[in-house]
Amino acid sequence: MNCLTQAWTAHAPELRNWLRHRTHDDALADDLLQDLFLRGLRQGQRFCDLHNARAWLFEVARNLLADHFRVAHASLPLPDDLQAQTEDVATVDELTGCLPRVLSELNADDRDAITLCDLQGVPQAEYARLRGLSLSAAKSRVQRARVRLRQQMSQACQVQIGTEGRVTDFVPRTPHAP
Repeated sequence: MNCLTQAWTAHAPELRNWLRHRTHDDALADDLLQDLFLRGLRQGQRFCDLHNARAWLFEVARNLLADHFRVAHASLPLPDDLQAQTEDVATVDELTGCLPRVLSELNADDRDAITLCDLQGVPQAEYARLRGLSLSAAKSRVQRARVRLRQQMSQACQVQIGTEGRVTDFVPRTPHAP
């Protein structure tokens, strides 16, 4: 293993600088450098048979660095305002309780457009085909239905919008009794 020791002595400072430059973290660079040395040890005699030990060391260092960043991206820190985002989602989820009654109060065309396009995810081109409309007529119908739904939700459920454009409060409504 004298060949590994010689290659390591010759190239470790350059590898350390290369890793430090890319990680901006001395401790991480040293950890990756240690992993690189261990991989060289695992090669045994095959390391001594390499034509260019420096190229092999840098290639493995690049792979170690890529692996580290791939894992690091999988566990990114959560944003500080996650609690606020969660509360927004909860408010909107609760607001959906108003939807059945408000939908029942819309005219049939508006209810149909909202139900198919927004609730069931039917593309507007498909909606146009199903209803025998041109695409522009279908888009207009959906847009008008959304405006009327929003107006009805605001009025019937007393939706209040905060300064950031988010729902801050509303009065729940239950569907009409059959």
